[in-house]
Amino acid sequence: MPNTNTNRRYSVGAMIFHWTIAIAVIVNWRIAEAAHHAQGADRGAIFANHKALGILILALTLGRLAWRWTHPVPPLPSDLARWEQVLARVVHVIFYVLLIALPLGAWIANSLTGREIDMFGLFTIPPLPIGKNDALGSALFSAHGTGGSIFIYLIGLHILGALKHTFFDRNGGIFRMLPFGKV
Repeated sequence: MPNTNTNRRYSVGAMIFHWTIAIAVIVNWRIAEAAHHAQGADRGAIFANHKALGILILALTLGRLAWRWTHPVPPLPSDLARWEQVLARVVHVIFYVLLIALPLGAWIANSLTGREIDMFGLFTIPPLPIGKNDALGSALFSAHGTGGSIFIYLIGLHILGALKHTFFDRNGGIFRMLPFGKV
């Protein structure tokens, strides 16, 4: 179905979801890095925050997807080369896959190792009823770490693309996702 949206900027709701999730992902990456360098009880406490923020990112992502399905996105700038259009679409699809798969995979891994998820001391999310399997849980945690690393590299690519379109192509790329600036 062709995009019939003639607005060149994303909706305010999409902007709020985008920047909230973006900040949460970067903060969660830094929390995970801090946890890897911590020892003992400190490590567990830091990872507890990483897990809780991951579940919050999952909820925000589901909200963003619902928003996206009910609010048309602006078309890509007409001056993009075909390969840039394809790359932009592929990276966005991978973002959504990772934003859902990483928290779900971690929840499954926690469940397989018999752990609940403490949501910042407000409530806990119990393990899924899938039985205990420490080896599989460990493998999923490892895959989660690899997926997180891939995600960070893709975020870097996304940022570089936005900067390229804004400052070299001068098509206002980054301002499509900001409420100010010239698109």
